[in-house]
Amino acid sequence: MPDSTRSPYLGPHVVGQRVVVRRLVPGQTGPTGGPAFTDVLGDCVAWDPCVVVTAAGDWVEIPLDLIVSGKPVPPRPSVRMRATVAECEAQVAGLWSSVTTSRVGAWQVRSSPAVPRRRANSCLAVVDPRMPLAAAVEQVVAAYAARDQAALLHVETGSDLAGALRALGCTPAGGEADFLLAGTGRALRAARAHPALVSPELTERGSAASGSAYASVSHGGACDSIVEAQATVTGEWLGIHDLVVDAGHRRRGLARSALAALLEWGAEQGASHAWLHVETGNLAARALYGSLGFAEHHRMEYLTPPR
Repeated sequence: MPDSTRSPYLGPHVVGQRVVVRRLVPGQTGPTGGPAFTDVLGDCVAWDPCVVVTAAGDWVEIPLDLIVSGKPVPPRPSVRMRATVAECEAQVAGLWSSVTTSRVGAWQVRSSPAVPRRRANSCLAVVDPRMPLAAAVEQVVAAYAARDQAALLHVETGSDLAGALRALGCTPAGGEADFLLAGTGRALRAARAHPALVSPELTERGSAASGSAYASVSHGGACDSIVEAQATVTGEWLGIHDLVVDAGHRRRGLARSALAALLEWGAEQGASHAWLHVETGNLAARALYGSLGFAEHHRMEYLTPPR
């Protein structure tokens, strides 16, 4: 009989993990006349006997002496995590109504002098431009020159395309930031887990299909906000941006309260995906977003084309 205790891959330590288990099927023979085996894939919820819950919700109990082999396997990415980088980053232009876009091949040229953000004034270059790479870069430079702006490329850090652009003479311009994703409902539940000290004021703009909201908290009736954040809904995507907390009022849960208000608003608009960019060095913000269930999808950086 198989003895699973000899395998370093299976044991009580796999409880709570996604596993694939090969087991002997008693009383049956395989295609070659020998013993019959079958594989079970799912979440291990108990050991001795091994109990695996499949994606269909079936509970499969496997006596240890029938286990032939097995091992933990990586969890399947969520549907939102299977979105492409291009699909995720295409949401950026919709954050600000003043952003205009044009095309250089398959690249998106974004421009908005009214918004002092590099994301709003850079060319999104995360796919093959569908033309010679050098020609695409030249056209991007010309497009921004026509707007009296310096050209900037927004690329996925570590991608083959970013490497090819560097080989053409494009140089790093800093600004590395991670694109984080979360389920809107899950993030909202996590944000509500801590009682809010204040109720932010929420101002809505635009339509339900593609609108925006601004959450803020003022101190003692003063006009100046001590915390503010914005969000935009485009279809099922809720983009959160420009979260700012006054330095003298940090670590009081104000940011979490503002995010809860925006997440609730986004959920009401039908957004199922919540996303944002956070700079790689902003450890406090990353800790906050991580506590709400946001996970890294990819990392972005800027490149300056050669002049």
